[in-house]
Amino acid sequence: MSARTHQGVSPAPPIAPGTRLPWWAAALPVLVFTALLALMATGPGAPAARGDAEVGRVLQRIQQTLTP
Repeated sequence: MSARTHQGVSPAPPIAPGTRLPWWAAALPVLVFTALLALMATGPGAPAARGDAEVGRVLQRIQQTLTP
């Protein structure tokens, strides 16, 4: 009698070329990143308020870049 060998996990099928993400799959991470960045820049525990000057300067530079 021969021993059975384990074949392992079969590879995943390739993604179909017509597969598309819904609109919110791209918009949601951008929205969350923007909200967290705004909280960091303007929240009560903002880095500039704590005296962390380097992070405060980076956030200030980003804010200057994004505001018209």
